[in-house]
Amino acid sequence: MTDIPATLAECADAVLNTADGRAKTALSKRCAEAWFAARAAGTPMPIGTGNPPDLPARPEKPELLNPRDMPRRRPGSAAGRIALIHAVAHIELNAVDLHWDIIARFTHVKMPVGFYDDWVKSAAEESKHFNLVCDVLEDQGSFYGALPAHAFMWRAAADTKDDFLGRLAVVPMVLEARGLDVTPGMIEIFRKAGLDGAVAALETIYAEEVGHVAYGSKWFHFLCGRHDEDPKDAFHTLVKRYFHGALKPPFNEEKRAEAGIPPDFYWPLTGDEAQEQATNPARFNPNA
Repeated sequence: MTDIPATLAECADAVLNTADGRAKTALSKRCAEAWFAARAAGTPMPIGTGNPPDLPARPEKPELLNPRDMPRRRPGSAAGRIALIHAVAHIELNAVDLHWDIIARFTHVKMPVGFYDDWVKSAAEESKHFNLVCDVLEDQGSFYGALPAHAFMWRAAADTKDDFLGRLAVVPMVLEARGLDVTPGMIEIFRKAGLDGAVAALETIYAEEVGHVAYGSKWFHFLCGRHDEDPKDAFHTLVKRYFHGALKPPFNEEKRAEAGIPPDFYWPLTGDEAQEQATNPARFNPNA
């Protein structure tokens, strides 16, 4: 692994500055292996100081569009299913960069080594997820970059580039938690279509994403404790500040709880009608 940078922050910078998705995720995997090999050998890699780019390097394709300009997907068709899995690939590639960016961008904040263990592990898993989904696309005669993708995910990173606690609140505890809500439905779409490869890839993503959300919750609570802040109040304040819009039910309450996010964190951020529906379902169901 002679091509691996000397510090973890330099590893993160290198991944962020690699444009091609397959090359980015290959480097991510090698950096993660180097980090954990050094830890196991008792000669841990230094954290170092990060110098991350404002925007991670990206391939020329896909074309990035405003979310409102994205073509509508109809998952009942073969083309719609390809569009859906392409969107997942885009999300996973962004997740790789988001996990390395949090390592590189906040090296000025002293954190326990367990924080870096969690985020390096997550970055390696997101790299695996991207490649699994790309394999599915290629099996279906497509590839990552064949369709446009939205530019929304990195907005959360840009908005929280100076706010460590805000980054933890918005990325793992809102954006990644949303994946826990929607992935079961996607799995059923591909199961009904008989696309076993897509089902297997999404089931892997679903199982491992719980851990990523849990890491966000764990370190969010850790920093709140360090600064003597109430985690629920801090979460509400930060999501209102950095997330553009209300959170949208339905929620996968079981998996969110497994990841350490109770309902009173997210339901108050949904808007008045959704909160009322959750607390008074009879009003919305005449048969109740």
